[in-house]
Amino acid sequence: MSRIIFITIFLFLIDLMAFQAVRHMLTSSGKTLRTIIYITYWLVPVISVIYLIGLSYGWSDNLPRAVQVMVRAMIFILYFAKLLMAAIILVDDIRRLAFGAMNISFETMNLPTIRSSFMSYGALILGAIPILSLTYGMARNPYRYKVLKTRVPIKNLHPSLKGLKIVQISDIHSGSFLFKEPVSRSIEMINAENPDIVFFTGDLVNTMAKEMEPFVDMFRQIKAPLGVYSVLGNHDYGDYHQWPSQQEKQQNFADLKDMHRKLGWRLLLNEHEQVRVKDTFFNVIGVENYSASPRFPKHGDMKLATAGMEKNALNILLSHDPSHWNDQVTKDYPEVDLTLSGHTHGFQFGVEIPGYIKWSPIQYVYPQWAGLYTETSQHLYVNRGLGFLGYPGRVGILPEITLLELDQS
Repeated sequence: MSRIIFITIFLFLIDLMAFQAVRHMLTSSGKTLRTIIYITYWLVPVISVIYLIGLSYGWSDNLPRAVQVMVRAMIFILYFAKLLMAAIILVDDIRRLAFGAMNISFETMNLPTIRSSFMSYGALILGAIPILSLTYGMARNPYRYKVLKTRVPIKNLHPSLKGLKIVQISDIHSGSFLFKEPVSRSIEMINAENPDIVFFTGDLVNTMAKEMEPFVDMFRQIKAPLGVYSVLGNHDYGDYHQWPSQQEKQQNFADLKDMHRKLGWRLLLNEHEQVRVKDTFFNVIGVENYSASPRFPKHGDMKLATAGMEKNALNILLSHDPSHWNDQVTKDYPEVDLTLSGHTHGFQFGVEIPGYIKWSPIQYVYPQWAGLYTETSQHLYVNRGLGFLGYPGRVGILPEITLLELDQS
């Protein structure tokens, strides 16, 4: 209960600050219009607090999942917008306070201390931007899959592997999907590329293995002559759910691993496998989740995964978290030619104009957050994710199906 009280007070302060901009801009409006807008404005925090209480006591679990997701998303969007508005109003209040102090200190001064219409307008405009963009991202982009094609130059690539077509998908997060039909289009798009091999780089679910059950028949339709290989991501261990017992958590993890078998995917758990192609082969190395950040589990074991491996070949590593690349791979495993990761989702928000700009807030946390990166002769590709998590949409960073074609450098 104390946590709810703290959150309620925090939200109320944001509401109160942002409301100053709304009230200032309605000073010349009619009483009826002001009353309607004021009631509508303050309904948001009331509904938010009721939902938070329901979330804490389990009442909201009775709501349809789609309603729960949309309510959470709209609360997030509105309070993100109000936070921006509150920041502008706070700046204006600091300005008014400073001007008032100067007026008292210097009798000759008569600086304006009334609320600035310019700042109030600016607050409303700034608040409208996330409301419009994030709402659009929910309505238009969560299932707007995009195939991104990249040529990867590999040093000393065997001629038989030139032109090898790899499809990578990552971060399905099946527990976030609200609809099945649009997801099926991603499977059609994957198979339409006629890949030689398909790699999935982790986060099949949000928390529980059963989240994937409605989609098994769909995703098992992914086909490639050389097979489909997969690894685990940080969400696949069930760490983000309050389990009644450790035994249930362990059972969920066993079910999650079995889910890969049901999909027909070869799950690599700190191991590698040779894949034969004509007169040669390449190694697919798969590690469990390994992150350079202490916030995420570090189950990956490269020594175990590469034990007994013939290193004089093309070596492709599947590792969910891209921070693994600089933390260990480039330092200690120069034989790894190509690492495939996901995890970042591209923050599901950013700006990408090929050849001009590529920006997302996630780049301040992960230097390698989307696309192809190269150091000497080693490459890393970070997939932007097929699904979504938390915010049920995307703005500027669309869900990705990666097509990599190997070439000789």
